[in-house]
Amino acid sequence: MNFAKAAFLICGGWPLVCGAGQLAVPAKSVPVPKDVSPEMQTIIGAPLNPVWNVLWKTGEEWRAAANAQAAKTVQGLPAMRERLHVKVEPGVIGGVRVFVVTPQMIPAGHADKVLIHVHGGCYELFPGEAGTSEAILMAGLGHFKVISVDYRMPPEAYFPAALDDAMTVYKEVLKTTNPKRVAVFGTSAGGALVLEMMLKAKELGLPMPGAIAPGTPMSDVTKTGDSFYTNEFVDNVLVSPNGFCDAATVVYAHGHDLRDPLLSPVYGDMHGFPPTILSTGTRDLLLSNTVRVHRKLRAAGVEAQLEVYEGQSHAQYGRDDRVPETREAFGEITEFFDKHLGR
Repeated sequence: MNFAKAAFLICGGWPLVCGAGQLAVPAKSVPVPKDVSPEMQTIIGAPLNPVWNVLWKTGEEWRAAANAQAAKTVQGLPAMRERLHVKVEPGVIGGVRVFVVTPQMIPAGHADKVLIHVHGGCYELFPGEAGTSEAILMAGLGHFKVISVDYRMPPEAYFPAALDDAMTVYKEVLKTTNPKRVAVFGTSAGGALVLEMMLKAKELGLPMPGAIAPGTPMSDVTKTGDSFYTNEFVDNVLVSPNGFCDAATVVYAHGHDLRDPLLSPVYGDMHGFPPTILSTGTRDLLLSNTVRVHRKLRAAGVEAQLEVYEGQSHAQYGRDDRVPETREAFGEITEFFDKHLGR
């Protein structure tokens, strides 16, 4: 018996309300949208992430997996840097490892601006140079100098090490740059860290940057949010709220309360945050995480712009610099930064 017929019999017709607050839906296939680029159609139509349900339980296991993935990731970075005409140099700022990403051409209007990047990867993935791909995109497509923070991850350090390292770099940058000329951006765990940094800056009495861009932020790691369920097995990157990203975050949290705003920033006070641009996709498991942050910012009187891309799963707008939607997404962020930085 197929799902639709069985559910109809069990729940007594459509819509299928099965128990208090539970809505069953019939099994269905989801076609790839036709009004996105052919390159993005290929990305959207790819099979589910084959390691979505690999649930390592220790920092040591995660680091071994992250190192193996990073070795593959860095192989594609030289060609990407060449296409986008940027150079990447390792360094240390305030004792924190960083990569400074500099485009070949920086327009006059960007010469006094600095962008701080915090990479994604569920607080466990993309160590070292592997974490610079989004910084390369922003530097190459937006023509900004970018400092990418290579924050500590398990088993080297656990919560709140990533936030501490990002804040150290932010405080050091503020010593030489007007905060209004600074922007902070990142995707996924990096997007959450951007929001966490703003909460921490408020707590420490530090000035806010001119603008921020938290992309599809992991803003609620308690698995609260509609799209955790509506987009389960539709998002071909994260796939499930009970998949690898959840397992990785639990290891990073190291027993800490997952509802703490410095892990789930949607529960924090966002009054006084800088102008914010958020990006996500209609198939993103974290669509609701992003939307809820947008509504929270709007309720706090913060200028907040929400960009939702058709058909995209988690963070697919930053998958490949050769995809038109990637250039569109980073063009939107650049335009937003140009509007607000230095004002």
